[in-house]
Amino acid sequence: MHDRMPTDEKLMARGCNIPSMCSLCLSCAESTFHLFFQCSYAIKLWSWFATILNTPLQFNSIDDIWKICDRLWTPQCKVAIKSCVINLLNTIWLARNQARFQNSRLHWRSAVNIIISNVSLSGSKTKKTTAINMTEFVILKALQITIHPPRAPIVKEVIWDPPVIYWLKANIDGALTKNPTKSACGGLYRDCQGNFVGGFSQNLDVESAFMAELSAAIMAIEFAEQRNWSNVWLETDSMLVMLAFKSSSLVPWSLRNRFLNCIEITKRMNFLITHIFREGNECADVLANYGLHNSGFIWWDILPDFVSREVLRNRLGMPNYRFVTFL
Repeated sequence: MHDRMPTDEKLMARGCNIPSMCSLCLSCAESTFHLFFQCSYAIKLWSWFATILNTPLQFNSIDDIWKICDRLWTPQCKVAIKSCVINLLNTIWLARNQARFQNSRLHWRSAVNIIISNVSLSGSKTKKTTAINMTEFVILKALQITIHPPRAPIVKEVIWDPPVIYWLKANIDGALTKNPTKSACGGLYRDCQGNFVGGFSQNLDVESAFMAELSAAIMAIEFAEQRNWSNVWLETDSMLVMLAFKSSSLVPWSLRNRFLNCIEITKRMNFLITHIFREGNECADVLANYGLHNSGFIWWDILPDFVSREVLRNRLGMPNYRFVTFL
């Protein structure tokens, strides 16, 4: 694909003065495009592949072969077709070298068997799945590939858990929009019975969702210290924020000083940080999105109406559902 194969054409371009003849058809000078696409041997292999796909193939340049792979195939079939293209090119080169250096002719039907053997391994070992349609069924069966039908999605029940007595739980989230770029963060504190204790929303000027999420974590810790809350459970739906508490090197320099100060604050309190799926973090998500449409900082001592439904669902232990699909 980088046009680096040492065909006669390329060797002569590098200064090697040699007579040239295609070792497969023995009728033309050997160039890269002739060897892989115009030679009668290559044409037989591409014709076989076109029969598998049930579509005509025509190449005007090497790049045209990837147009085959760019069609709307399902994942497993796309792996198989890419593998077939690569193995077909590789087998042509193998046949050429055998003919030139070992005086041994690899029959094109034997070449087809080599291609099928290698493609069958690639297509069957992949974890990708394919759609149930006759076109792809015929292609995969012709290439002797074990078909992987789509798996049913796994449904996970996500329930918000209240903290233990004398603890407060702070759920946090960040929000980011493009065109125009706007960012915000939000969070709320609840007690062991799921009652609202306080919440905040802040419009930000940051350029990534990670920085918005991290800002929410920093603010949640700072507010907890200001109010002398010494037992704090921080919960986020961002795995990057979780990792930042293990390695501060992940924190952007613009937030690092505040973040390191927060780490020192947590050492003086009973502190815990955990991850929750976003489906269980809806209350913080609503507050973060509220900040996108408001300027500055807002603190609530009383539960705002626009998030009361989500808080009530959490307090009653009502589940949300996460669907995990497979491709």
